[in-house]
Amino acid sequence: MILDHHPFDLNEAGHLAIGGLDSTVLAEKYGTPLYVYDVSVIRENCRAFIGTFQELGISAQVAYASKAFSSIAMLQVIKQEGLSLDVVSQGELYTALEAGFPADKIHMHGNNKSVDELEMAIEHDIGCIVIDNFHEIELIRHILERKNKQMNVLLRVSPGIEPDTHDYIVTGNEDSKFGFNLADGQADDAFLELQHNNLIHFKGLHSHIGSQLFDTEEMLLAAKILFRKLADWHEKYGYTPEVLNLGGGFGIRYTREDKPLDYSEHVKKLSAVVQEQAAYFNLPIPEIWIEPGRAIAGNAGLTLYTVGSIKEIPGVRHYVSVDGGMTDNIRPALYNAKYEGILANKAAAPVRDTVSIAGKCCESGDMLMWDLPVPVIESNDILAVFSTGAYGYSMANHYNRFPKAAVVFVENGEDQAVVKRETYHDVVKNDISYE
Repeated sequence: MILDHHPFDLNEAGHLAIGGLDSTVLAEKYGTPLYVYDVSVIRENCRAFIGTFQELGISAQVAYASKAFSSIAMLQVIKQEGLSLDVVSQGELYTALEAGFPADKIHMHGNNKSVDELEMAIEHDIGCIVIDNFHEIELIRHILERKNKQMNVLLRVSPGIEPDTHDYIVTGNEDSKFGFNLADGQADDAFLELQHNNLIHFKGLHSHIGSQLFDTEEMLLAAKILFRKLADWHEKYGYTPEVLNLGGGFGIRYTREDKPLDYSEHVKKLSAVVQEQAAYFNLPIPEIWIEPGRAIAGNAGLTLYTVGSIKEIPGVRHYVSVDGGMTDNIRPALYNAKYEGILANKAAAPVRDTVSIAGKCCESGDMLMWDLPVPVIESNDILAVFSTGAYGYSMANHYNRFPKAAVVFVENGEDQAVVKRETYHDVVKNDISYE
């Protein structure tokens, strides 16, 4: 059964339950489309990473990649679980500070950080800036000199690895907008610039090779490549790294074809290769940093929709339209991403048909799922789409001027709205009349 592969249950009424609550009741209470998260699953995912490092006795930071889903409530949960935080913009940094997140546990990424973003990060004494290019080194240097402050940094490098994932989420190959290239000497030049600046504390290297990875092998290879470079710098310049950040990208289950590795296994394999490489090159074991985002939030969330029009083209396709679509989940249109779903109000009913789920937007490409097995389906049924906790709300948009959906957290049998549903006034509030 589909629920065997997702962290949700059936209740006595035969409805889909999330965190012990009837999903159809949540849909009625808060309206649809609706993002719903089981907070206990978020916590469980956090602990799978951080707890394994602790069991192994390995010094590490697990930084939640807030681009997956960032809100004040979400970051408060992440803070409670003892994780660090990866931000990629001033907006994400502002959200973190509003959530009371400890600044010294925030790491800032981005391939085109603005002066304002860097000044905000430095002013709040965040834990680390991950430097992406030479332009950024100059910006940071000028800001630190002007403010007479110091900042911890990592260098993001491209190890030249192309993992088996979608082209749009490959980030560690040589032809990438991210990071310094190891192969052509850019990383060496950046290293030398940092070595001669006493306001910049260069802690180590960062690499992120891609997202939705089911195998750790590419990350292990990246770690070995990075160690060779660190060993080279150690031999030539006496440099000893404090941190090795291996990024994130740990895959989750969207459909039955996906076979993600247990999170603790990722940690064990990464820890083993770091220990092995440190011993081989006679270097101290650096603190390991990783950045799971999707792996923390993805399978903890689902999206509820209300079924609207139903259109059958005999011998061709059975279209079922819902009250959301590419405005609340653009991944199917953007990446051809695939999902599984179930009729929440008929979760125990036998399958009778196969339908294609169409979104509400005025685009032929607004299709959420192409071949979904369902019971007899009717208007006003509630459709639940699984594994939408990452890159759903964070990539939501106002196409066709649809307001953004609400977000609800469920934990210990209690539900709470943590992001309000937008109104049409919210959609037009920044518009200015032209007279």
